[in-house]
Amino acid sequence: MNRLRSRAPGNLAGTVNPVTSMWILAAGVFAGLVAAPALQAQGYPVKPIRFVVPFAPAGIADMLGRSIGQKLTESWRQQVVVENRGGAGGNIGMDFVAKSAPDGYTLALGNLGTLAINPSLYRNIPFDSVKDFVPIALVAGTPLLLVVHPSVPVKSVKELIAFVRARPGQLNYASAGTGGPTHLAGELFRSMTGTDIVHIPYRGNIAALTDVVAGEAHMMFTNLLTPLPFIKSGRLHALAVTSRKRQPAMPDMPTIAEAGVPGFDVSGWYGVVAPAGTPREIIAKLNGEIVRIMQQRDIHEKFVRQGIEIFTSTPEQFAAHIRAELARWGEVVRKSGARVD
Repeated sequence: MNRLRSRAPGNLAGTVNPVTSMWILAAGVFAGLVAAPALQAQGYPVKPIRFVVPFAPAGIADMLGRSIGQKLTESWRQQVVVENRGGAGGNIGMDFVAKSAPDGYTLALGNLGTLAINPSLYRNIPFDSVKDFVPIALVAGTPLLLVVHPSVPVKSVKELIAFVRARPGQLNYASAGTGGPTHLAGELFRSMTGTDIVHIPYRGNIAALTDVVAGEAHMMFTNLLTPLPFIKSGRLHALAVTSRKRQPAMPDMPTIAEAGVPGFDVSGWYGVVAPAGTPREIIAKLNGEIVRIMQQRDIHEKFVRQGIEIFTSTPEQFAAHIRAELARWGEVVRKSGARVD
């Protein structure tokens, strides 16, 4: 009896239950896993960041990407390497980022086309713009300008609608290419005004604008600044901007909504995304820095002069924007019948 009593208390006091040991170990591992992303974000970035612009050099996307990349490099003292991966309407570059490691070291500058239009426009798109990316921040918008050749005797959007309605199928509009914003803005205009205007696609904005100036096409939706010399010389007439509000670069130009088509709102937009699975702490850090950059006076002035709106958002706001634009432009693409193989 004495032997049993002396053995039992001693053994129980000095032995850890195997089940308890397992739970202690699991708790330690869990705590480490929970803390890892926060620690990773705290030191981020510790190496260069690849920032993919899914279009050829030059143009608005390239200018935005390089401006943001330069500012991030200055802020974090880590090189942000801007890499142009153009092709297939931006799909090649976006697919590369979608399949990259979700560690915050590969980012993309997505836009209206790649994230909202292409999923409906292309028959076989290699990524899902919602499931394969995590939004970081919306950064900029690019409203369009409706211009007409002087042979179209109108001075306002209301006059244009009346003129076209009286001549169904007789007028045409040029675009920079099938399925792009300059095309779908025209399709939305046709739908919302009940007009019949023939679409003529070109290979790029300059080619389309050249033919409108020459009178080979009657009208088009184009960027704000390129047609200004022709407007000043009287070779084109500008009727309205496509955005929800008037633009600082052209404050006297009405919007299409206020000029006769309530609810009309078309702006290209750009935003930064990362591969799905990127730790939210890193996303939050990137968002905070990018928002700060876009609010800097030199950035704001630089882009406003180019007819570009500056946007800022939270990741959640940008995610909601992408979902809404996917639904909206998917419907416009379907009604237009536009498809790209």
